[in-house]
Amino acid sequence: MARVLRLPQIDLISVLAEPTPTIDLRLSAYDTSTRNFLKAVAHYKNRAIGTITDRRTGQAAEKKKVLEKTQTIEVETNQCKLREIELVADLEREKEERKDAELSVAAFKRQLASLREKCTSIEAEIEQYRAITSNLRRERNKERSTLHTHASHISPELTACESHLFCIVEGIEKDQLLVRFSDVSASDPEREFSFVIDVSDRVFKVVTSSPPLLTMPILVDALNDSRDVYDFIRQVRMAYQMQVNGTTL
Repeated sequence: MARVLRLPQIDLISVLAEPTPTIDLRLSAYDTSTRNFLKAVAHYKNRAIGTITDRRTGQAAEKKKVLEKTQTIEVETNQCKLREIELVADLEREKEERKDAELSVAAFKRQLASLREKCTSIEAEIEQYRAITSNLRRERNKERSTLHTHASHISPELTACESHLFCIVEGIEKDQLLVRFSDVSASDPEREFSFVIDVSDRVFKVVTSSPPLLTMPILVDALNDSRDVYDFIRQVRMAYQMQVNGTTL
């Protein structure tokens, strides 16, 4: 507790009665009290200034925190807005893609229906072709049976022709016959002479001959006049013998 300085009461009559009247004002105590007071005021001022400074520092720090938090919130808000814009754009794009996909699916369904109709039509054509093929197969088997019947009659004649003319007749291509002769050359009986005749048309023609026969065109003309294939083969053999041996049979 602060000490209160109390001034003593002054007896002016006694003071004036003295030879040298003086009054003790106690200036040293006053100076001490004044210095203490000023020191207390200065201390209070410094403490108040420190308190104010601390408050200002705290308020500045708090303001800075609030400002930083506000800026962070604004940045996050802007990011959220941008994200929202992107999401809206994504939704619109997905909507367009779904629309395109639905159109594509509808187009594919139409194509599928068209393909199914075509498949049905093709299956009907296949069944028709199968029926035609079955009929053709029956006709071919019938023709083959007829050909076998004819071949059974022709085969002995062909065998006799081959034996008599020392030749072999065989089919190589469609409507083409290969005729091979042996025992033609007196000096080389094993040497083979052959020709290929095309009988696909009414006009017979020789495709090739080995070795070449000089009189072949004349013999072919005679064949087309006579239509006698057996005699033509015989004439070709004789022509080869004449060409190789230089003699006639």
